[in-house]
Amino acid sequence: MQIGVGHTLPAQNLHVFQARRASFKCRQTSPLNPSTKPNPCSQKPLSSACFSTESTRQHLSSLEKLLQKTNEAEPEQVISKPPINGSIGNKGKVLLEGLNLSRIWPETKAAEEMSPRHLNRLQRLLSKSNMEYSPRNSLGSRWREYHGCNDWSGLLDPLAENLRREVVRYGEFVQAAYHGFHSNPAMSTNQAPLPRHVALPDRSYKLTKSLYATSSIGLPDWVDDVAPDLGWMTQRSSWIGYVAVCDDRREIQRMGRRDIVIALRGTATCMEWAENLRAQLVRIPESDNPAQKVECGFLSLHKTPGAHVPSLAESVVEEVKRLMETYKGETLSITITGHSLGAALSLLVADEISSCAPHVPPIAVFSFGGPRVGNKNFVDRLNEKKVKVLRIVNNQDLITRVPGIFIGEGSNQQQEDLQKNQRNDGFGKVFDMIDNNNPWAYSHVGTELRVDTKMSPYLKPNADMACCHDLEAYLHLVDGFLSSNCPFRSNAKRSLVKLVNDQRSNMKQLYTHKSLSLNLERDRLRVPIPSCLPSPSR
Repeated sequence: MQIGVGHTLPAQNLHVFQARRASFKCRQTSPLNPSTKPNPCSQKPLSSACFSTESTRQHLSSLEKLLQKTNEAEPEQVISKPPINGSIGNKGKVLLEGLNLSRIWPETKAAEEMSPRHLNRLQRLLSKSNMEYSPRNSLGSRWREYHGCNDWSGLLDPLAENLRREVVRYGEFVQAAYHGFHSNPAMSTNQAPLPRHVALPDRSYKLTKSLYATSSIGLPDWVDDVAPDLGWMTQRSSWIGYVAVCDDRREIQRMGRRDIVIALRGTATCMEWAENLRAQLVRIPESDNPAQKVECGFLSLHKTPGAHVPSLAESVVEEVKRLMETYKGETLSITITGHSLGAALSLLVADEISSCAPHVPPIAVFSFGGPRVGNKNFVDRLNEKKVKVLRIVNNQDLITRVPGIFIGEGSNQQQEDLQKNQRNDGFGKVFDMIDNNNPWAYSHVGTELRVDTKMSPYLKPNADMACCHDLEAYLHLVDGFLSSNCPFRSNAKRSLVKLVNDQRSNMKQLYTHKSLSLNLERDRLRVPIPSCLPSPSR
C-alpha cells in the first residue's frame, strides 16, 4: 500500500521535502561506496531549499575520515564505573566485571553470562562471617553407618551429604579446642588449673571435662635464663582439649543416639614439638604383644601425668566411665576428633577407652591431617577392638606422610593386596621381620578420605605447607568435595572469611583483592566473639 506524501506533510512544507528528496536521488557516487552507480536522473539545478552537492560531499568525506581513525585506533580497556542510579542490576554487572568469574566456572563463556544466582552466591561466601551448613537431616537408624560401622563403605566417593556435614561439624569441635587453648595458654606451676570456658560450636553439647597433655622431657634450667620471655611455650603441661556430651533431646533424636565428643588440638608448645621429633617406635605398656608399637613422643604425651593434672589417658578413661554410668541404658556413641598432633593422640585415646570397661559404646575417630602413629601390629590391634577411623587427608599435606618409611605404609587396601601377591614364601618372612623390627616401619590406620588443595577454585595450586596442613583449609576442602573425579562443588556453603584472613598469601589474587573491597578485615574486627558459637544443628 502506498501512502502519498501529501497525506503526511502539511501543504506549506511539501515543496521543501520534495526538493530534498530530489537532491538525494540525483546525488553522484558516494564517497563511502564508490561502486554505487550514479542515478540517471535529470541534472537540473536545485532550488535554494535543498542541500548543495558540494556541502554534502564535504560532510560525507569528514565522516569517512572519522570512521577510518576509529578503526585504526587500538581498542581501549573497558574500565567499569560505579553505577550512578544504584540499581541492583548495575551493581551486579560492576561486581561481575571486576571478578572475571569465567575463570572459576569454565563452562561459562564470559563473565557477563554468569547468572545472578552464581554471582550472589560468591558474594555471600566472601562477605558473610557466620557459617552455613548443609541441611540438617535426621540420621535416625542409619547413624551407625555414618559413625563407621561399615568403614564408611559407599559414603566417601561420592561423599554423602550427611557424612560431609558430620565431618565438618567434628572438625569445628577441634577448632573450638584451638580457640580454647590460645585464649589462655599459660598454666600455673604451683596449683591445679581452674575450670576453663570453651565456646563450643554446637549449643546442643555441653563441656564436661578439660584434658591436659604433659611432656616427659623438659628444657634445661638455663633456657629460662637465656629466653625468659618464652613463657607458656616451654611449659611441660598444657590444655590439649575437652570432653563434651550432647544434652539436647531434639538433637539426640535427630542423631539417633547421645554422642560423647573428645576433641584434641594440634601442636602448640615447644615441648609438644620436641615430643613430635621422638619418632622411634616403642612398645605399648599394656599390650601383651611386644610387636605392637607406637611413636615414643605421642605415647609420652598420652601417658605422662603433670605436677597438678592427671595424664591424658587417665582423664579420658575416668570421664568416659562417668558418662557411661550417668547415661546408663541410653544409646551412646563416642566420637574422638583431632587435628595434627591431636589426630595422633586420638588413636591412642581410642585404644585406651576401647578396653576401659565392658560394653563400651561404638568408638569412631575423625582425624584431620594426622601423622602415622604406630606399626602394622598397632593397626591390627585397633581393628581387633573395632575402633573405626576416618582419616581426612590433604594430598599436599606432608605431615600425613611422616614419621616412617614406605615399607610400613599399609593403610591402602590395594597396596596391602599387592604386597601379599608379591611376597612368596621366601620373601614373606623377610618383609615380616622388617615390619616387626624396623623402628621406622609405620602404618596408617583406618579408612581414608582424600581431598586436594588444587581442587579448590579459591586456593593457589602451589599453596605452602602451612596452608595445606591448616584445619580451616581442610574443612573448606571437605565442604567442597563431591567425589574424586568431580570439581569443587558449586553450592559449597562454608564461609571464606576465616580462610581469607588466615591464608591470605595462599588465596588466589582475585579473592584477596575482592576481600579487601568488601572490607572483610574491618568486619572481622567488629564482630564480637559470642559466648557460644552458632550451632550447626539449629
